Amino acid sequence: MNKIFLFVVVTFLLFSCGKDDYTYTPDDNTGEIPDEIPQISDDELLTLTQKETFKYFWDFAESNSGGAKERYHPNDPTRDAQVVTSGGTGFGLMAILVGIERGFITRSEGIERLSILLDFLETADRFHGAWSHWINGANGSVIPFSPNDNGGDLVETAFLTQGLICIKEYLKDGTDEEKALSQKADDLWKGVEWDWYTQNQDALYWHWSPNLGFAINLELKGYNEVLIAYILAAASPDYGIAKEVYTNGWASNGNITSPNNKYGFPLLVRHAGSQEFGGPLFWAHYSYLGLNPKNLTDDYVNYWDVNVNHSKINYSYCVENPKNFKDYGEDCWGLTASYTRNSDGSLGYNAHHPANDTGVISPTAAISSIPYTPTESIKALRHFYTKKEKLLGPAGFYDAFSPGHNDWVAEAYLAIDQGPEIIMIENYRTGLLWNLFMQNDDVQAGLDKLGFNY
Repeated sequence: MNKIFLFVVVTFLLFSCGKDDYTYTPDDNTGEIPDEIPQISDDELLTLTQKETFKYFWDFAESNSGGAKERYHPNDPTRDAQVVTSGGTGFGLMAILVGIERGFITRSEGIERLSILLDFLETADRFHGAWSHWINGANGSVIPFSPNDNGGDLVETAFLTQGLICIKEYLKDGTDEEKALSQKADDLWKGVEWDWYTQNQDALYWHWSPNLGFAINLELKGYNEVLIAYILAAASPDYGIAKEVYTNGWASNGNITSPNNKYGFPLLVRHAGSQEFGGPLFWAHYSYLGLNPKNLTDDYVNYWDVNVNHSKINYSYCVENPKNFKDYGEDCWGLTASYTRNSDGSLGYNAHHPANDTGVISPTAAISSIPYTPTESIKALRHFYTKKEKLLGPAGFYDAFSPGHNDWVAEAYLAIDQGPEIIMIENYRTGLLWNLFMQNDDVQAGLDKLGFNY
């Protein structure tokens, strides 16, 4: 390597890194810089990533509710400061459990925050039990996500519910205060009227509002990110759905399966709008933060194989790099929905995937896929860490960057991108959230009703 370049790198690392970061010792005989700089261990790097990402849900949570903000821009911290995202708050509930287990916060601190959060969710606007996509953290009222989306959002509610069930299980055998919180979490999720969102049809529908009804009329069909909504709807003891709703809705009466393969990996399922390479990688994350895909099969596919192959296709595409984007390769990969660089250099949003590749890498894509592609994900994480002076901000790795534009960085965060990183790393390391969610009696009853093996 060029010695001048190495000198600059090492000088930066000497003055910027703490005890858990890179260290440097000159060669005893020559005093020259060695060819390879010793690095922190994989375990230390995973802990560091979790600890920094946790700050999004702890230090930068909405001030009144404790919920997860939709977004956080360090350079504009008051932007959307009271916009709480319900799905991201579900991810935040899980992140708090990781924070307790990893010692980032004390158990008593975690319980105090969870108490505030559950009280807020109890009084927030609900629509036949479902929460809205966005909630005003100051008063719990709905903030419309779009002109026609001013009521219940069943998918965001499912992501929130996934977290509530983990809270229920984590605290159920604790102190009297913890048992009360466990019961509140259980009551909250069981108040969701999943069957209302079928319109008496054999499918679930995404949105309902008091003045617009089912105007959006968006049916939940796979394959995408919404499997968890069907699992929870089947699990509900009071507002449950029949298997036929799952079979016709999610599984499209068997048409969810796909014969396609890419790079030698069968897709197995029809990714909506992305049947050649698979969709954005968050489809392999959101439904599986609590729902363990290992050995998870229904009448159609093995979901572990679906997610592993999806991740490996995404990785293989970036290694092939057919558009010749700078730095794409074995240690720089991962395409998913995130902030993006617009053509004029401004900040935008895009659902990146191989068929919609604009040269923007989203760290959450590779990092959150670590249970499926551990070697490839850790290699990418190490690469991101070598760029930490640009990529690592006050709440973890920034949302996205474009190597081909002088490492342009989206210096911003989204709850739904930060959450899967800390959670899926923990599932890879200990299975914490998978174990909590899958031990729930109602979840198991729902899976049994739908004919799953797990």
